[in-house]
Amino acid sequence: MNLKGLAFFLIIMLMLATVACQNDESYPADENESGLVADVDGNVYHTVTIGSQVWMAENLIVTHFSNGDPIPNITENTDWAALTTPAYCFYENNSSTYGIVYGALYNWYTVDPASNGNKNICPDGWHIPTEAEWTTLTTYLGGSSVAGGKMKEAGTSHWSAPNTGANNSSAFTALPGGYRAYTNGTFDNIGIFAHWWSSTQADASLAWGEGLFTMENPANHSTSMKKNGFSIRCVKD
Repeated sequence: MNLKGLAFFLIIMLMLATVACQNDESYPADENESGLVADVDGNVYHTVTIGSQVWMAENLIVTHFSNGDPIPNITENTDWAALTTPAYCFYENNSSTYGIVYGALYNWYTVDPASNGNKNICPDGWHIPTEAEWTTLTTYLGGSSVAGGKMKEAGTSHWSAPNTGANNSSAFTALPGGYRAYTNGTFDNIGIFAHWWSSTQADASLAWGEGLFTMENPANHSTSMKKNGFSIRCVKD
């Protein structure tokens, strides 16, 4: 290759690298970023190391358990509200608008081995975090009173204003996927609220999870009805 050809090659490579960076603006280069992991459906997720843990940096969107069994997709509101078995959906049952950004919503029975036949919804080598593992995360980030801002994606591209305290310094890149209500199966709070299940139940009706709000800086450990539809993040074994 002559010098003119070499110069042209280098210019093309630089342009391609610039485009790649522009197409991945949600995941800037960061010393915490760990790599990628794929689920059984072939969806690929960014991962991030935070303290001693490795987390998915995106909400789960998988529609099958890791053994290939399908997770029921429940679209009717009354059917959702009556369920005590595994199910998933997309916000407003619209996968093209919401699923690609916010992932899917799952009831707690989907992550409970006693309810799902001892199946794993996460990729092999990953699992649903326990409530203690969520606490490990927020403790590492300075405690629940300030962890939320460090977890939320900054700005208002996905979060509604004011997105208080959000700087995403952890690179967790929390997105507000809203929820599906256990009472009547309706959807609410897209852009305002993010909540992820833990694998830890509180009693026959309630399970623990982690919640973030656009109006607040804290991360909120709380219990919710198992019939609710919430987001899921997996953590590495």
